[in-house]
Amino acid sequence: MTNIYDKAHDLAKSLQESPEVQDITSALKLIEADAESKRMLDDFRTRQMTIQQRIMSGDMPPQEEMEQMEKLFEVLSLNLNIRRLFDAEQRLSVIIQDVNKIISDSLANMYGQG
Repeated sequence: MTNIYDKAHDLAKSLQESPEVQDITSALKLIEADAESKRMLDDFRTRQMTIQQRIMSGDMPPQEEMEQMEKLFEVLSLNLNIRRLFDAEQRLSVIIQDVNKIISDSLANMYGQG
């Protein structure tokens, strides 16, 4: 019989060794070495988290604020190291969504959906 927790740990190890995670780690090291890039990314992440918390609490930010964040994202993406980070994070996000869908789909038949 398969131990589900062993499989989950195997999956976690595979993710940690994936090119996407390696790219994230490399990009973060380069960003950490550049004070201006680090400051810009930290500022963006702080603003991003604040907006996400507001949305989760039911307080939708004004359209203008959302547009400012999009513009800030575009400006940050001009920095090659930050762009590399954003791209790798996006690729990792797709993998996690795909794995979640595989797991969800495998259980759908329990509820007559499969």
